[in-house]
Amino acid sequence: MGKKSFKKVIILVFVVILQFMLAYVGLAIYYQNAFEYGTWINGVYCTGKSIEEVNEELAGKFDYAGITIYDKEQNAYKISAEDIDYQYDFGQSLKLYLDRQNSWLWVDSFWKVRNDKLNPAIKYDEGDFEECFNAMSFVPKGNVGSGKLAIIKKYNGYELLNERCGLLNVEAAKLAVEEAVRNAEDSISLEDAGCYYDMEITREMQEILHNWELVEDFQDCNIVYQIGEAMVPVDASVVCDWILLEEDGSFAFDDKGQLQLREDAVAEFIDKLADQYDTVGKTRRFKATRGEIVEIEGGTYGNKIDKDAEIEYLTQAFINKVDEIHTPVYKQTSVKQGKDDIGDTYIEVDMTEQMMYYYLNGRLEIETPIVTGNTSREMGTPEGVNYVYLKQTDRILRGEGYASHVNYWMPVKGNIGIHDATWRSNFGGKIYQTNGSHGCINTPYSVMSKIYEMVEMGTPVVMFY
Repeated sequence: MGKKSFKKVIILVFVVILQFMLAYVGLAIYYQNAFEYGTWINGVYCTGKSIEEVNEELAGKFDYAGITIYDKEQNAYKISAEDIDYQYDFGQSLKLYLDRQNSWLWVDSFWKVRNDKLNPAIKYDEGDFEECFNAMSFVPKGNVGSGKLAIIKKYNGYELLNERCGLLNVEAAKLAVEEAVRNAEDSISLEDAGCYYDMEITREMQEILHNWELVEDFQDCNIVYQIGEAMVPVDASVVCDWILLEEDGSFAFDDKGQLQLREDAVAEFIDKLADQYDTVGKTRRFKATRGEIVEIEGGTYGNKIDKDAEIEYLTQAFINKVDEIHTPVYKQTSVKQGKDDIGDTYIEVDMTEQMMYYYLNGRLEIETPIVTGNTSREMGTPEGVNYVYLKQTDRILRGEGYASHVNYWMPVKGNIGIHDATWRSNFGGKIYQTNGSHGCINTPYSVMSKIYEMVEMGTPVVMFY
């Protein structure tokens, strides 16, 4: 190669190197204000773009609706971005990112891809935030949640009000939520963030907890009274009233430090139970065959709880922590227990209509006109719900000035009964007002012979005007 050719080669190489250096320096200067090749931020391709351009794209993709706060019971509370005038900008973060970029080493970007995540600079109205936070129901108001420990009485018995555990550290919770907002987090669990704590137990608290153990054991009662279809529980809501209290309302303890059973507490419960479910002599509402609802007062039929037996049972059962369904002892029982004790098999005596009906398992089997007590002579048949307590045949009924033979006799209340009256040829109508009986229910012989065979002892007899 000649000198002239060699010189040209040298010049060409120099020019190429110079052009490369100028291009390299030019790109280095360019990348001082633009992002290098292969740069991705928050999913946005940033190569060659300025801070302003990338900021606009990132802001367009960024969507923050606010934060959801979960308390320890996992109840959710919302603070929206609009509530606190939430604003954001990526400019400062992008500038810091770009400042860390070495534009003179831009060539390295050809060999790697950078996929980074940046958070925007956040601004919000701190006053609005504090107002929204304090309005949340999980934030204690006044003395609520300040560590109160007490035994309180509610409708279902005594309960322990325990506010010493799981107390909210309000300041820590507020700081944690603020931090989450600044990080554009959409939710935060205050429990996971460590915002709850337990208070140390004081000597006074220890005494309350000890008393609570005694109360809890005292009112742990699982006796259930079964009265017909009704189930009456003797549970904490009942026996909480059996605890003896001092005049100031505090618990009274015996010499051994145990709670005491209030005198007459069990008797009061049994009295209330009897008042509710004893039916002898009570006023009943009855659907008459004539279609009306009549109220019937008095009578001998019904249920009557043996109070003395039940007081003795319940006292011992309560003390011994008996867990059972108990049917009470009765002094008198009807065909059914409970408030509706008549059932669907009964005799109905409608003294206004002068009609008698016999229902068997809800089905009308017999209906007949009758003659009841003479009202003009003040011998009217008494109202009431009674029952057939005896059945006899071929009986002489005696009273002042009379002796009458009857073939069938079914007394229902004292000397008042249902019987045939062969001396009568007519029944029903208004006969009872002037020519009625001495109080019994006179029945045609043909009907009486049937009803006598069908009716069992103890059958209710519903008598009304």
